[in-house]
Amino acid sequence: MSKPPELETLKVTLDAHIALVRIDRPGKANAMSREMWSDLRRAFEWIDAEDSARVAILGGNGAHFTSGIDLAMLAGVASESDGIGGDCEGRKREKLRRTILDLQDCLSSLERCRKPVIAAIHGACIGGGIDLACCADMRYCSAEAFFSIREIDMGMTADVGTLQRLPRLIGDGMMRELAYTGRRFPAEEARSLGFVNRVFATPEELHAGVLEIAAAIAAKSPLAIRGTKEMIAYARDHSVADGLNYIATWNAAMLMSRDMQEAMMAEMQKAKPKFRD
Repeated sequence: MSKPPELETLKVTLDAHIALVRIDRPGKANAMSREMWSDLRRAFEWIDAEDSARVAILGGNGAHFTSGIDLAMLAGVASESDGIGGDCEGRKREKLRRTILDLQDCLSSLERCRKPVIAAIHGACIGGGIDLACCADMRYCSAEAFFSIREIDMGMTADVGTLQRLPRLIGDGMMRELAYTGRRFPAEEARSLGFVNRVFATPEELHAGVLEIAAAIAAKSPLAIRGTKEMIAYARDHSVADGLNYIATWNAAMLMSRDMQEAMMAEMQKAKPKFRD
């Protein structure tokens, strides 16, 4: 087992096959600084590569999940683009486009990760926090949590995933209302929309609840879990026929595994299966 990465803005631990990633800027309401974006990519690339990590939980230290993008970062991005390309506006704008694409890629690392990612949300989940949560496989929150697509109130169009992913989670009409108005929506509304799976009474109960869910996932065949995530992600962006063809090819290669043998033997013996990493 490799050692979890030491990162400036995140705390990463691994125990009982569960990787716990905690956003760790509580003094700044876990605002998403420039370093945090690249730290997220490093964390989830490590989880993807670490065989003993079977599932990940993403949460936040302090009072909030995240208050969204750090305003100092926005100012920094603007000054960066001004410093590239001299007096050529085209080169400045190409640099800015590359920066936005890189930020998108940092969040997409959650989707690329072969292991399921559970977002455990308490307090504020604003702006970039919505983008981040949309990349998780599942979202759970505590009762005091609240959400907002805040970019519209900053005079900008959300550009790192919310407008592309959220309609697939809650439907087009509600996504448009929330994106156009920027209004705050509470935990119970998030649950009724299907954005979060469940609401827990307190942050402590949220943590305990998602640990229980993560443990149930970690007890399953890691190979089967990774294949399931791969198929779900593929099906989102392809036709039913394409998805059926892909799973046929995948299982032609992966089906006859030791995990399947172990599961079948455990079922016959009424025992719990034990799978290798």
